[in-house]
Amino acid sequence: MVERLRLVRPKSKKKLRESLRKATKRANGRSLEAIIAIINPKLRGWFAYFKQAHVNEHEAMDSWVRMRLRSILRKRHKGKGRGGGLDHFKWPNRYFENLGLFSLERAREELMSLHQGAKC
Repeated sequence: MVERLRLVRPKSKKKLRESLRKATKRANGRSLEAIIAIINPKLRGWFAYFKQAHVNEHEAMDSWVRMRLRSILRKRHKGKGRGGGLDHFKWPNRYFENLGLFSLERAREELMSLHQGAKC
């Protein structure tokens, strides 16, 4: 059986980003753990619907979310602009993983390994 990849419309991506943008404003007073607790259910729901999307869709959304979180951290450390450049060394992807951020990419990898195990 051939797995069909689901098309993720730009409108769907835009709607998720607008929803996450509200929770990840740079000047909010919440802790990073609280922000992650707010956005994780949204990411899980989006993954549940678009789990069969092309892997690039998940990677791009994960990168965008981490960029938003890095920009919050940068602002709190008196920096300017969006999270990027050396911020990837200050706060690597593993940093957010340790805080409990839901990763679309990792969830897809786990789902694919389950499917591979079931086929054998």
